[in-house]
Amino acid sequence: MRLLRRLAPLAAITALLGATAAVLAAASPAASAAPGAAPDGWVRIAHLSPEAPAMDMYLYPFGNPGQPIVLKDVSYGDVSACMAVSPGQYTVAMRGFGAPASSKPALTTSFMVSAGAAYTLAALGPDPGLRTEVLKDQMTAPPGKAVVRVLQASLNQHQVSVSYGSDVLARQLALGSATPYTAVSPGTQIMRFTAPGEHAATPVSLGPGTVHTIVVLDGGSGLRADAVTDAAGSKVMPEGGAAAGFGGTAPHPPASPAPWLAVIAAGALLAAAGLIRLRRAA
Repeated sequence: MRLLRRLAPLAAITALLGATAAVLAAASPAASAAPGAAPDGWVRIAHLSPEAPAMDMYLYPFGNPGQPIVLKDVSYGDVSACMAVSPGQYTVAMRGFGAPASSKPALTTSFMVSAGAAYTLAALGPDPGLRTEVLKDQMTAPPGKAVVRVLQASLNQHQVSVSYGSDVLARQLALGSATPYTAVSPGTQIMRFTAPGEHAATPVSLGPGTVHTIVVLDGGSGLRADAVTDAAGSKVMPEGGAAAGFGGTAPHPPASPAPWLAVIAAGALLAAAGLIRLRRAA
């Protein structure tokens, strides 16, 4: 069986993101909201169903689909950038790639966004039978630690165990399940993935002060995994995998441009680091 592909080193990304955050804070007075103004929440969307085709995903305030955020051609393993939205109730509607916006969605999910909180909406499971899990993302790590959780999206292996060095992150984790976040020592350790008839290992580097989701996926020759950065040294803005090639309408910016500058800067940096899109292995 082929080894999981090497996850991109994350320590360098952490340093770059930290530097970018400092520049943005100095350049924009909008880093501090006006008194009484509610902070934004953040949402990202992940396509983690290997049987489902590429989809167009629509995000809009509940009951108001007229001006949605649209992500085009989202394929298995893709994770969007974090999108800043005002607190409130929202709907995600998923349609086949290229389907008219007026057509009936293949799947819809409504959820609440709280001020200052971040969420991952993951499309999981077989097709038919596709479902959406709403996961609340952690945005900070304890001093001197990295924080990791595991999201199991493999259909070929219904239970997967994962360890990072001596730390056991997941024991027989079922399809569609996510572990709680676990604090680990930063550095480079061997991450091992075990399932019935399969075993693979790869070195993974986690920087101090970073938060990550390890997504277990089906590859062409067995399990594979990708690391998604949930946050990197920032207590204000989560840093998600950027959506290179995602089309559609852009979100309406909040009163302050700082969160959107952070999204653009983080997307550029992650593009340079090779963590933009999570694609099916060849």
